[in-house]
Amino acid sequence: MSKTSISVIVWNEFQHERQNPAVQAIYPDGLHMAIADALRQTPGLNPGALPLEISTATLDQAEHGLTQDRLDACDVLIWWGHKAHAQVDDAIVDRVQKRVLEGMGLIVLHSGHFSKIFRRMLGTNCSLKWREADEKERLWVVEPSHPIAAGLGEYFELPYEEMYGERFDIPQPDSIVFISWFEGGEVFRSGCCWERGHGRIFYFRPGHEAYPTYYDANVQRVLANAVQWAAPRVNLVDHCPNSPALEPISQKAVSFSKVGIAQGKGDIG
Repeated sequence: MSKTSISVIVWNEFQHERQNPAVQAIYPDGLHMAIADALRQTPGLNPGALPLEISTATLDQAEHGLTQDRLDACDVLIWWGHKAHAQVDDAIVDRVQKRVLEGMGLIVLHSGHFSKIFRRMLGTNCSLKWREADEKERLWVVEPSHPIAAGLGEYFELPYEEMYGERFDIPQPDSIVFISWFEGGEVFRSGCCWERGHGRIFYFRPGHEAYPTYYDANVQRVLANAVQWAAPRVNLVDHCPNSPALEPISQKAVSFSKVGIAQGKGDIG
C-alpha cells in the first residue's frame, strides 16, 4: 500500500470548551483544533515519515462529522471524548470499528478510555481510578525503541494533570510505551498499543481539558509519532467468500457435507 501522505481526522466532542469558561480560555477553538495545529507543525520522526493531511470533526456535526466517505478516506482517526460518550450514535461506532478492522489507525486520548469505540475495540470495561488534584505526572519511556517514543528522553513531566491510576481494565497491550507516575503516588500504563484486525490502536493517557497539556512539546511529539505508527499498512475490506479449490479434490465414498456425519458414520468403517 503506497501512499504519499497520511489523512488524519481529529475528532472531539467539543463540549467542555463551549460550556466551561476556564476550559475555553485554554482551548478557545477546541481541543481538536489545538491538536490539529500541533500536528501540522510537528513532523513525525519515524523513518519514512509522510506529510499529514489534517481535518477535524465534532459531535454535533451531521453523523458526528464521520460520514462513510470521510472515514473511507481516513488513515488515522484521533478521538477525544469525555462527558458525551453516550451521545455518540452506535451506527457511527459500527462504522469506525469496521474501518479500524480494515486497516485504519485509531488513537484514543485521555478520557476517551470510556468512549464507545475504545470499549468496543478492546472488549473490556476500560475502568480506572482517577483524581483531579493539580498534580505532577512523570511519563517514563519504558520502550525507547518503539517508533512512538522517537525523539524523547528517558522521561518527561507535565506539571499539572488529572491522575489516572491502576487497575486499568484493559486487555494486555501488545506493547506498552509509557508508564506514568503521579505526585500522589499512583502509577498507570499511559501509552498502550494493540492491533485489531488490520488496524493499529494507540491509547495515550494525558490530556485533561482543564490543563494546557496539548501545548506541551513532548505530548505533541508523541502524537506526531503515533500518527505515523498507526497509519495503515493495508486496507482490506472484510468479506467471507465461498472459495473454489486450488487443487483437485478426490471424490469420497461418503460426502459429509451432503448426508451429514450421523448418517455417514457407519459407512466409513
